[in-house]
Parts: sequence; C-alpha cells; structure tokens
Amino acid sequence: MSAAGAVREDRLWQRHVDMAKLGGTPRGGVNRQALSPEDAAARNLLASWARARGFSISTDAIGNLFVRREGSDPKALPVLSGSHMDSQPTGGRFDGMYGVLAAFEALEALEDAGVKTKRPVMAVAWTNEEGSRFQPGAMGSAVFAGHNKLEEMLLVKDWKGVALKDALAETLKVAPAPMRDGKPGFPLDGYVEAHIEQGPRLENERKTIGVVTAIQGSRRYIVEIVGEEAHAGTTPRAARKDAFAAALRIAQAMYEATTDKDDTLRFTIGRVDVGPGSPNTVPGKTSFTIDMRHPSDAMLEAHEKKLHEIVAAKAAPCSAAIERVMAVAPTDFAPLVIDLVRTKTNALGFSNMDMPSGAGHDAMHIARLCPTGMIFVPCERGISHNEIENAAPADLAAGARVLVDVLTDLANR
Repeated sequence: MSAAGAVREDRLWQRHVDMAKLGGTPRGGVNRQALSPEDAAARNLLASWARARGFSISTDAIGNLFVRREGSDPKALPVLSGSHMDSQPTGGRFDGMYGVLAAFEALEALEDAGVKTKRPVMAVAWTNEEGSRFQPGAMGSAVFAGHNKLEEMLLVKDWKGVALKDALAETLKVAPAPMRDGKPGFPLDGYVEAHIEQGPRLENERKTIGVVTAIQGSRRYIVEIVGEEAHAGTTPRAARKDAFAAALRIAQAMYEATTDKDDTLRFTIGRVDVGPGSPNTVPGKTSFTIDMRHPSDAMLEAHEKKLHEIVAAKAAPCSAAIERVMAVAPTDFAPLVIDLVRTKTNALGFSNMDMPSGAGHDAMHIARLCPTGMIFVPCERGISHNEIENAAPADLAAGARVLVDVLTDLANR
C-alpha cells in the first residue's frame, strides 16, 4: 500500500471533530486562543495521539510543538509539515487545525503503509499564528526562523495585560513536552503546509487542490488616540477632546486612501477599544488595529506613508500615534516544492490550479530557511475566520494524500 492510499478520510475527519470540542462555540465554531486552557488541551490531545503511535514529541522556548517520525539516517535533516491550533475568537474548525492534522495524518499513513524514509518527517503546531491574543501573528514560526527575537516576544502582552512568557509557562505546566535545547530553530530540508483556501476560488473553479505559488506581503499596525475624559452631559462638543471621534475621522480617511481601482490592496480595521468604556463619559482613549496586505512591498510602503500622514492630520484636538507591529515581505515558494505538489496532485488524479495565497501563513517565515510550499483545499463559499467555516471530508483527505506523497519525495531525496 502506498502512503497516499493509507490516508484515512474517516480518521482525519474524526480528529477534526475531537479537536473542535476544545474551545467549541454554540454556533459550531471554535474560540481557542493562543496559550489558553483550550490551546493546552489541544496540545495534550495531539501529544496523546503521537505517543500512541510511538512518535516522539518536543517543544521549544516559544512553545512550538513538534511530533517526529524517525528516518533511516539519524544525521539527515528533517522535513516538516504543519500549521497552527489557535483560532480567532469566533473562528472555524479547519483554519490552521487542518494543517496540523493533515501533517499528523501523513505521519500515520507513512506508518500504516510501512514506508521508510531517509529523513525524519515531522509535524508541527506553531504557536500564536492568528495573533488575535498576542501581537504579532505567526509568532512561533517567526521566532523559529529568526525573524522575531525570542526575548522580545516573551515580553509581549495580550489585551488584558498578560505577558506571553507567563501564559506560555502556564500552558507548558498543563501540557508538558520535552524541551528542545537552546533557542528555537533547527535546520530543515523542506517544509510543506496544508491549509483550507480561506477564499472562494477553488470552489468556484471546481478544483480540489490549490498549488500555492506565493503569499502576498502583509503589515499590521496599532493606532492609539489620546484625548481627555469628560462628563457626557455637561461638556460642550466644542470643548471636548473625544478620542473616539478622532478615531472615526482617522479611520474614514484611511479607508478612502486605501481604495484602489483593481481592488488588490487589502485594508482592514479589525479591533477597536474605547476607554474608559462608560456610557456617560466622553472617551479619553481609543485604539484600533490595522491589517494591510498587497503583493508588492513597494505599494505597502507607499500606503504606510499615507497612514502616517492621516494620523498626523486628523487627530486634533487629540494626540495620536501609529505603530507598525508586524511586517512580512511577499513570499515566493520554491519551484522544487511547487512542482512536486503539482506532479503528485496530477498523479493522484485530483483537479488543481496554481494560485497565490491572499492570507498570511507560517510558511512565509519558514520559506526563508528551506524549500517551502503549500497545498490548499476548498472551503465552503470561501468563508473563514467565522464559526460557520466548513470543508468537505473528501477534500481534506485529498489534500492529505497529496501532502504525504510530497513529504515522502522530500524525505527520500
């Protein structure tokens, strides 16, 4: 039996069902924040499955969790596959988790088929990819790749003031795994990440597999406006320093400045915090996040300049500042992996198309270290970051079959 033939659709689907219970929401989605009790429970469940199959597990200083199936050459560099287990506050069952479970299914299929590989094959669950609790996102892979400094990321605080290092320590206490020596990061020979598309193209084109060629660049910012708290009933509007009103002016100007004719630039204000949060107090402080993406780094730079100009021009009578908290350049994937994904997909008889990724993924950081690529499968109506996010079991299994064949080739080259 081939490894692709040993992929079990029913097993892969049941793994998703089991994981979705951890942080499950009433509408059928998940809220599994990075380094939360729900995240710890997911880590423990994955680790239990790994131990049952005789695979080894380990973690590193930023909390990335690794599952390893040994190869025949103990000195050979490993090939790696995976994604993340944390979610948006109203997230779906498949975003990130599919990549982790497809990678684990690949390890199980290799084991079930008795396929020997020269190199170790590893699955990974990266820490804090979503960035909904701790900024920036894709943190675990960024630290692993040396893009962000471990020491700085450990000091990052969530929206409630909890430091990442404390949340990580609590998570590892509840979900222990042997710690890898030294700082995060070790040499790799290849990386492949499976993921739901998070867009409608595959479904619209009736294709089963997306052969991912690149990821567009992305930047994130936090804008903070400081005004002056005042009584809502007694303070005339002309005398107010209303931080929320200033935020509205700034946001509206930003939306207008980032509208392009071909609808390529992606600009999103995703979180707004208004303080002190009292119905009868004029807001004295407001902050909001910005997510901006484009395939061209030069275009991102030009629009960042516009954002700074708007903050300076529209804040009065309040004061305001904008801080960039993440910048990731556009990523081109390795022709070696792109060609392998396409070749294996065709050999298995799955319809496919080449496509870039509009969303950021951990693969964008790992691509700086080794030959890297991605595999997309359709999600219903392209909906993601939503509790109704859905994918077909057959499509999930198809992606896993392509993945295990690609990993086998990489692990034996």
